[in-house]
Amino acid sequence: MSPIRVGLIGLSASAKTAWASTSHLPYLLSPAGRSKYQIVALLNSSVEAARKAIEFYQLPASTKAYGSPSDLAADPDVDLVVCNTRVDVHASTIEPSVRAGKAVFCEWPLTQNAQVAAALVSQAEKAGTLEKTVVGLQGRVSPLIRTLRGVIASGRIGRVLSSEVRVFGGLNDRVILPQSLEYFTKREVGGNIYQIGFAHVFDTVQSVLGDIEKDAETGKAVHGHFQLQHPHVKIRGADGKISHTVTSDVPDLILIAGTLPESETSQKGASLHFRFRRGQPFPGEPWLSWSINGEKGEIRLVSPASAALNVGVDDAPVTVELYDFETDTVTPLEWEWEEWQRDLPIRARNIGGLYEAFAAAREGGEVGYPTFGSALARHRQLEELLEGWKA
Repeated sequence: MSPIRVGLIGLSASAKTAWASTSHLPYLLSPAGRSKYQIVALLNSSVEAARKAIEFYQLPASTKAYGSPSDLAADPDVDLVVCNTRVDVHASTIEPSVRAGKAVFCEWPLTQNAQVAAALVSQAEKAGTLEKTVVGLQGRVSPLIRTLRGVIASGRIGRVLSSEVRVFGGLNDRVILPQSLEYFTKREVGGNIYQIGFAHVFDTVQSVLGDIEKDAETGKAVHGHFQLQHPHVKIRGADGKISHTVTSDVPDLILIAGTLPESETSQKGASLHFRFRRGQPFPGEPWLSWSINGEKGEIRLVSPASAALNVGVDDAPVTVELYDFETDTVTPLEWEWEEWQRDLPIRARNIGGLYEAFAAAREGGEVGYPTFGSALARHRQLEELLEGWKA
């Protein structure tokens, strides 16, 4: 197989966030990544900025430097465009490549709102490339999450009767933000704890249990209650000192109740209850706990140090146990990273899973990754939840 030639957007030597360098680059430069992909171009805010990044990350001298999305889109030597910019410029950055019919991998959130996401999906459909689009909802391809799906499908706990999720996080502190993330206090930007921290866990849970059903009478899929407990957020400068305070319009307490779809593995009327609170938990309490109650048993997942199931945690690993009602015994559910993932930084492992799935589909396999269409469905669900709520 000839390598998939990649044009990376947002790999900067001076980026305020380092997702491209800590999550995408390690996989692309790993033995597994190099066997399938080749970085051939970088797009940054200017050609000079792209050149500096090429030098900083010691990429081949042949790597092209671009400062314009249109120029990258016009490059016939780029097969896959990968976007790691701030969410409110995702659409303007990748839209020329979508129109040009290129494959595009964009981080989540796809865009700042469902309307803009719908426009991108429409363009990909016109270009005939929707199945060649990838969105960074990487929790769906996690080995941990695949294990949960497998256990439920096997019937070990019988049909699912209910599920409860309790999460703390989104950010490491309930009232302080670093200056680089001040935009997290503005819903209109699209990057915040609701669209990122909450949405990643919410999407991952539904990828296991199924998307919550719409109510026949109201047409809504879920019932939500929101609160802004800490509207005044302190901003910490690069010097570590609090520089000023801003007013947020992003909810920091999210309560969800919904009905899971009836299926061979889920009882009619099965419930999902989801609670997400920004910031640290009570000392000694896990950052995330998730139970899946079935007819014959119950699964309990605990993440003591992080809510980011889409990423994974090494210093305090996630534990998963199964309680068998008939035998009254609790046993661990074993799961492990793929061999190629073990040598990668934790952030790169599930991102690498998306790249692996895309490469497999290119060789004729199934589309085993979320597309822009998947992202649009999730954007619409999230907006429906918040409809009518005001800070």
